[in-house]
Amino acid sequence: MYALARSLLFLLPAETAHHLAMTLLSIWFGIPPVKYWHTRKISKPPYQLPTRVAGLEFANPLGLAAGFDKNARYYHLLHLLGFGFVEIGTVTPRPQAGNPKPRLFRLTKDRALLNRMGFNNDGADVIAKRLKSRGKPKGLIIGGNIGKNKTTPNEEAVKDYLACFEKLHPYVDYFAVNVSSPNTPGLRDLQRADALMDILRALSGASAALDKPKPIFLKIAPDMDLAKLDEMVGVIKESGIAGMIAHNTTLNRSGLLTPSEELGRLGSGGISGLPLQAMAREFLGHIKETAPEMAVISSGGIGTHQEALHRINQGASLIQLWTGFIYSGPRLVSQSLAALAKQDRQTPGTGRFI
Repeated sequence: MYALARSLLFLLPAETAHHLAMTLLSIWFGIPPVKYWHTRKISKPPYQLPTRVAGLEFANPLGLAAGFDKNARYYHLLHLLGFGFVEIGTVTPRPQAGNPKPRLFRLTKDRALLNRMGFNNDGADVIAKRLKSRGKPKGLIIGGNIGKNKTTPNEEAVKDYLACFEKLHPYVDYFAVNVSSPNTPGLRDLQRADALMDILRALSGASAALDKPKPIFLKIAPDMDLAKLDEMVGVIKESGIAGMIAHNTTLNRSGLLTPSEELGRLGSGGISGLPLQAMAREFLGHIKETAPEMAVISSGGIGTHQEALHRINQGASLIQLWTGFIYSGPRLVSQSLAALAKQDRQTPGTGRFI
């Protein structure tokens, strides 16, 4: 069924198709017997693979990365597809329209997407109210991916990240600090060790002041060498945050099957999907070799259940889908969790799942 739906949705512009798909999903899960059936379904194996990371207990280690549910409109529906966690955002303090449309494109030959969305979102106040009014489904972990507004100078970025933290912390379970999107001018400059340390220390202090501190993860770009990656690991350790999300979209266009002429017509933006697979594997392997104790959420290029299993076996604490979910559909969730559950049954006592 999804193959047919995808073929029809792919006739539409990518951003239009996304909103239509979410509208149809809302209608589908608005049918009480359907919602009841899915709620029962995800309460059983393989959707229940409890995983404890950074003091949080996840129903399973498979999540949906930020950018899919930017404005916290659909997380309760996505939960019914079996995701153990959904990361909303990126959220900025003030509402932001993002870059001009069109800004999201399919690279079907590469099973990839190109986007230059530009942190389009309703702003932290509206999103916090939406989270408060809608509440959180039982068993779902919600992450809050936060960033700075485009008009905020990098010298004042700390204020934006703190503002988002303060408004969202009652309603999300962990935070992802986004300094790695390629679509906000100058944002990646915040990956400098000194600038990054200022942001992470401020957020870590704000979290420590809460009755129940919220874990904080740093989301990094893939467009760095291993020496720079080691620097990021060092900053995370020194700041005392929970871990890393590796990683965001890439500006690297080498080796793509999509013709360069077509890429030129589409314009600038970050690429996600299958082209990130080798980068994500390399980053994850290097981090687990040099800092085996660090919690890592692996994201990028997970388009099959075999790849999901591979990342967990590489040492990922959790994994996130996005582009692979667009191309493969909900089956990717069920197949990935079934593969993890099967391996867990065959190798009991490993302590991978609670």
